[in-house]
Amino acid sequence: MNILLVYPKYPETFWSFKSILKFISKKAALPPLGLLTIAAMLPAEWNKKLLDVNVTELKDEHLQWADMVFLSAMMIQIDNARQIIERCKALGKAVVAGGPGPTIHQEAFAGVDHFVLDEAEVTLPIFLADLEKGEPKPVYTSPIKPDINQTPIPLWSLLNFKDYATMALQYSRGCPFNCEFCDIIVLYGRKPRTKSPEQIINEIQSLYDAGWRGKLFVVDDNFIGNKVNVKKMLPQLIGWQKSHKYPFTLLTEASTNLAEDDELMQMMSAANFYKVFLGIETTNLESLKECEKFQNTKHDLEEAVEILHHNGLQVMGGFIVGFDNDTDSIFDAQIKFIQKVGIVTAMVGLLNAIPHTRLWHRLKTEGRLIKETTGENTDGSLNFVPKMGKEKLLEGYQKIISTIYSQKNYYARINTFIKHYRPTAKDRIGLEDLKATVRSFWSIGILSRARFLYWKLLLKTSLSKIKALPMAIELAIYGLHFEKYLKKITNT
Repeated sequence: MNILLVYPKYPETFWSFKSILKFISKKAALPPLGLLTIAAMLPAEWNKKLLDVNVTELKDEHLQWADMVFLSAMMIQIDNARQIIERCKALGKAVVAGGPGPTIHQEAFAGVDHFVLDEAEVTLPIFLADLEKGEPKPVYTSPIKPDINQTPIPLWSLLNFKDYATMALQYSRGCPFNCEFCDIIVLYGRKPRTKSPEQIINEIQSLYDAGWRGKLFVVDDNFIGNKVNVKKMLPQLIGWQKSHKYPFTLLTEASTNLAEDDELMQMMSAANFYKVFLGIETTNLESLKECEKFQNTKHDLEEAVEILHHNGLQVMGGFIVGFDNDTDSIFDAQIKFIQKVGIVTAMVGLLNAIPHTRLWHRLKTEGRLIKETTGENTDGSLNFVPKMGKEKLLEGYQKIISTIYSQKNYYARINTFIKHYRPTAKDRIGLEDLKATVRSFWSIGILSRARFLYWKLLLKTSLSKIKALPMAIELAIYGLHFEKYLKKITNT
């Protein structure tokens, strides 16, 4: 059987970085890890091809080759996913769909022949058994949260590594916290499940053997959700990295309580982690209580960011406005916090109600839902009626974005970050990095209106903290993407 695994196109978003991937001659930021894992679960005798629409145009000849099309998507990819489904149906191809988008909002993916939802370790084998009998059902779902110790190594052979800026792997699923707006606990539960140390090392070794070197994103929604297990795994990762001369530079997502654990921070730094995304959300204590993000109320968030920077972990921050307890003061408060602590990559979004989250159920009960979410909380769209009022919220949101991503304030944050940052990562400077640096000299140092800020940053960093210079250049290049993002949000 010929199986085509298709990953829909992402729209231009805060995280897409499409406009700057050319600096490193890449086509997409990350590969479709879920489909690569699914491919490894399918019968070995089947012929498999991966088509990532973010990298390669989907042509009719690709679909005509396939006996069946497997599609995975997040909500943000829904528009292109629908187009792909329509094309498949027009050519008489059966479509099997799964992943976060279909699992959360199955109704939005009309035309799919077979939904294999929730976690594939449970539902995919049942579908495959029924398919072999010639009796596949329309929907497969299960509340079971499986042990992921048996999850296979992704089928890296389907990828062209040269197309991607960063590789991805998963260590754990689930999060112990219970934030009202979050769909992670809906998808994966509140009991974090991890791969064994031996399993994750084998997976990393497989990437190494396949030829990958460079950045590696551990895609867990909370890498430290199970601290006991992660502390058992990290020493083996540290040893592997050291014995292989640190071929991978890692980044991940975590909760803010990471800053309370010196041992864990030091272990992550030793394992060559250099970035961590934190869901900070808001400086408003009442709003944190409202969404039950109590883990962020137990310590000083400003201090937490500074501690992580001191431990060699650059903080990328997620922020939200639009909570019921937000007042007019929230916009200036968010700006002040972001600028003061030097979170350069600050993703500020509008609160959105994702289907089947506790927030969604509450707002539905209150009669405040107005449409389905786009899956993108940084595009300026709302799917509920905010207590603050729509116009006031949107005006304040645009104020935050236009302020923090002005060139002056953006470069001010880079300088603040560099001042507090203590680089620990052993990052290999490759030919692509050198090319990106030279291209930045032209694109930013000569052509950009930020050229004086750029050269001042490079000179200051070279004199005060030379080890942070590659990071400073990287963040300056990111600034070009954020300029385009700002124009999109503010319609300027």
